[in-house]
Amino acid sequence: MKTKKSYILLSLILTGCIVVAEPVRAATISDIRKQQQATQEALEEAENKADALDEQQGAIEEEIADMDTSLVEIMGNITLIEEELAAKEIEIEKAQVAYSAAKASAEAQYVAMKRRIKFMYEKGDSAYVELFLEARSLTDMLNKTEYIEKLYDYDRNLLCQYQETQQQVADLKESLETEQSELETTQFEYKAEQEQLQVMLDQKKEESSNYEALINEAKTQAAAYAQTIRKQNAAIKKIQEEEARRAAEEAKKKAAAAKPSTNKSYATVITSATGSALGKEIASYACQSIGNPYVAGGTSLTEGADCSGFTYAVYKSFGYNLPRNSTDQRSVGSAVDFSQAQPGDLICYSGHVGMYIGDNKIVHASSVKTGIKISTATYRPIVAVRRVVS
Repeated sequence: MKTKKSYILLSLILTGCIVVAEPVRAATISDIRKQQQATQEALEEAENKADALDEQQGAIEEEIADMDTSLVEIMGNITLIEEELAAKEIEIEKAQVAYSAAKASAEAQYVAMKRRIKFMYEKGDSAYVELFLEARSLTDMLNKTEYIEKLYDYDRNLLCQYQETQQQVADLKESLETEQSELETTQFEYKAEQEQLQVMLDQKKEESSNYEALINEAKTQAAAYAQTIRKQNAAIKKIQEEEARRAAEEAKKKAAAAKPSTNKSYATVITSATGSALGKEIASYACQSIGNPYVAGGTSLTEGADCSGFTYAVYKSFGYNLPRNSTDQRSVGSAVDFSQAQPGDLICYSGHVGMYIGDNKIVHASSVKTGIKISTATYRPIVAVRRVVS
C-alpha cells in the first residue's frame, strides 16, 4: 500500500510541474524569448525530475539485489536443514532400534532376575542351609558362600545395568527428538522469512516498474519541451532573416537614392589620392558595390558579402587570390604605415577589414543594417595596413 501511495504522489508531482508544450504563436522575438525561457525552465525541471527518479530507482534496484542475495541464502539454509532433518530421522530410527534391543535385553534380564528372586523367596533360608550342609569341606563351604555373594552381586549389577541402559537409550532418543524439533522449528522460521522476503521483493520490483513509467513520462515531456525550443529557435531565426532582408532592401534603396552624389564623392577622393593606377582602379571597382547588402559568409558583390568576402571578391576580379577571412588577410602583401596608405590597400581591424580609397576613407561591408558603404578609416583602432599591389 505504501508503494502504491508513493507512486501516486510521484505521478501528481510530475504531472503538476509539467505543462503540455504550447505551439509557438508569438509574432515578435521578445515574445518568443519569454515563451522560450518558460519552456527552458520546464525542460530543466523535467530533466531534473527524471534524474532524481533515476537515482531513486537505482536505490531500489540495489535493495532488490540485496533481497535476491538474502533469498538465495535462506533457500540454501532451508536445503541444509532439510538434509539435517533427513539425517536426524535416520539417527532417530537407529536409536529406536537400539532402544528396542536394549529394552528387550533388559526385559530378559529382568525376567531372569525375577525367577531367581522368586526361587529364593519360595525356598527361603532353607535353600541356603541345604547349600551349606551339602558342603564336603570348609573350603567347599567357603566356595559356596563366595558363589552366593557373586550371584547377589551379579543380580545387583544386572539391575543397575538395566537401569543405566534404559536411561541412556531414553536420553538419546529424547535428545534426538529435541534436535529434530529444533530443526523443524528453524525450518518453519526460515520458510516464513522466505515468504515474507518474497512478498517484499515483489513489492520492490513493482515499485521499480512504477519508477520506470514515471521516468519515461518525464523524458517524454522533456523531449516535447526540447522540440518546442527548437521550433522557437527556428521562428526566431526566421524573424531575424526577415528583418535582415528588409534592412538590406532599405539600405539598398537608400544607397540607390544617394548613389549619384556618392559616386561623385568617391571618384573625386580616389582620383585625388596618391597611389598606383592599379590600386586606384581596384578601389574604384570596389566602390561600385556601395549600397549592396551585407550577408554573413557571402562573397558576392551584388547579392551580398561580409567584410572579408567583399575584399576577397574585389581582388579576385583582378586575378588576386586573398585568404577568405579577415585575420588571414592581415598577412597578405606588405605592411605599410597608415600615413602612407594608398587606394587599394587593406585596412585591417580586430575582426574586420576594409579597402582604403584615400582621404582617410574606406569602402567596406559594414553590417546587415548598412550594407556596403564608405566610412572614416579611423572609426575604430587600426591593427594593420597591407599593400597588395604596388
